[in-house]
Amino acid sequence: MQQVNAGTAYLLWCLCLFGFCGIQRFYVGDIGFGFIYLITLGFCGIGQLLDLFFIPNMVDQRNIYLRGLGSGNITPTINQSVTLNLGDIPQLKQLQETKPSVVTSGTPMQRLLRAAKENGGTLSIAQAVMYTELEHQEVQQLLQEAQRNGLAEITNDPHSGAIRYRFDV
Repeated sequence: MQQVNAGTAYLLWCLCLFGFCGIQRFYVGDIGFGFIYLITLGFCGIGQLLDLFFIPNMVDQRNIYLRGLGSGNITPTINQSVTLNLGDIPQLKQLQETKPSVVTSGTPMQRLLRAAKENGGTLSIAQAVMYTELEHQEVQQLLQEAQRNGLAEITNDPHSGAIRYRFDV
């Protein structure tokens, strides 16, 4: 099956300027919302405006669906299993490629600092546990000690808001 294109979806989105709202939804296979947008002028323009941000995700979802159809995969019945190729999902592929190497020599603080250095100077608690193979509570105490001693500072991930410990290593 032919893949859909974000550029084409954006061009179709521009038809709303001429009163044809939701055409981009038809293009990405979302027929139900396409009709609703067409009838309601894109939910009075609000939905149409939001689609400017949603189009990349809608295109990705449609292309994933189309890849499944093209490879002969069909919706499984109850007794069938689904095989997911993790290499097709960029975030999971990146996660697979960045497996931590465990640091097992030296004092716990040295192990933590080497783990931070190996991870670009920034660690979450979970990453520190994975890299050092210490227990969760040990790692939390170690991170608090590192912060008290000026070895680390607490920050937030700019995308998720999750707590990160940044080391100057």
